[in-house]
Amino acid sequence: MSTQAQSRKELENQRKKIKKEMKQINSLIFNTKKKKTNALDDLKDLNQKISTRERLIETIELETEELNKEIKSNTKKLQNNQKQLKKLKDEYSEMVVKSYKSKSQQSKTMFLLSSKNFYQAYKRLKYMEQYKDFQKKQGEEILTKISLIKKLNDSLDQRKKAKEQLLVDETEQKEAIEDDKKSQEKLVSKIKKQERKYKRDLQKKIREEKRITSRIDKLIREAIARANRKRNKGKKNVKKSSGFVLNEAEKKLLANFEQNKGNLPWPVQGVITRKFGVQPHPTFPGIKISSPGLHIVTKANSNAKSIFNGKVLNIQSNSDGKKSVLIQHGNYISAYNNLEKTLVKKGDVVKTGDAVGKVFTDKISGKTRLGFILYKNLTRLNPASWIRKK
Repeated sequence: MSTQAQSRKELENQRKKIKKEMKQINSLIFNTKKKKTNALDDLKDLNQKISTRERLIETIELETEELNKEIKSNTKKLQNNQKQLKKLKDEYSEMVVKSYKSKSQQSKTMFLLSSKNFYQAYKRLKYMEQYKDFQKKQGEEILTKISLIKKLNDSLDQRKKAKEQLLVDETEQKEAIEDDKKSQEKLVSKIKKQERKYKRDLQKKIREEKRITSRIDKLIREAIARANRKRNKGKKNVKKSSGFVLNEAEKKLLANFEQNKGNLPWPVQGVITRKFGVQPHPTFPGIKISSPGLHIVTKANSNAKSIFNGKVLNIQSNSDGKKSVLIQHGNYISAYNNLEKTLVKKGDVVKTGDAVGKVFTDKISGKTRLGFILYKNLTRLNPASWIRKK
């Protein structure tokens, strides 16, 4: 997380988002009904939970720091205003005493009548009026200052209460993370006892994902070649293209798609459990995972939805019966993997948010996980850069 200066409001919003993410992790990953546990998967999930909780603690600490600064600043303002109020009250008190003494020595009328001439009488009258106005203004300033001090006191109390709540929250998170780390140690110990078995299972999953991705790559490559042959039929000396040759409508769709980078909807609502790209395996040193897209865990019975307007390029059925839907958006293709059933067919025109298939729920792990890949022609992109930030 960036430690650059962030306002307390930004940190508060960030804390709320992470807490919401924690809630989703618990409901979508840890509270699912499992027929059988897998220590390797459980450890991966627990690592994500610990990492998210660490981000939450860091955000709470930064927010507490900002609150401390605000409390210090408010305390200083309060002290300055209290000093100013005392000075105003002292001056006002002195003024009232002088005014009283003046009244006891001679009346206002006598003060005016004792003037040597009209001009002096006029000046004395003006002085009396100004003195009265000054008294009134001084009294109003005292009332304004009292009101300001009350607001500062209330604000200070609110910040102190907010800080106390944050400290309670931080303590709870630190206690929870200690429990998580104890569970983490047990799982690591369990995996080490059967390391060869877990490595075999992991390599099998990696190979299967590669096969599915290779088939999708092949489908896109064939679709590009087929579309370009059709588009260039009868034309001579046509330069071979590695990407889709687009008509005007498709170019317009492409431009709209690119303009929405970073603001495309999620294909399902949930938690990202695997990021895009090559990454070291969290448990086994030396093993790297090349992730073609995102893994998003969602609620059971969720439908994968198209992230943008487009056309169903193809549907792929895998050996295990699960399906993938490929949607073309100009020369971008979004792929929705690990579907139990499809709700569209090849050639269908879809709009943003249209359901394209029901996401498969694993009966053993209890998880409902969508594999989501994004291409530009044959180049895989990081989908996280294109969908909305939470």
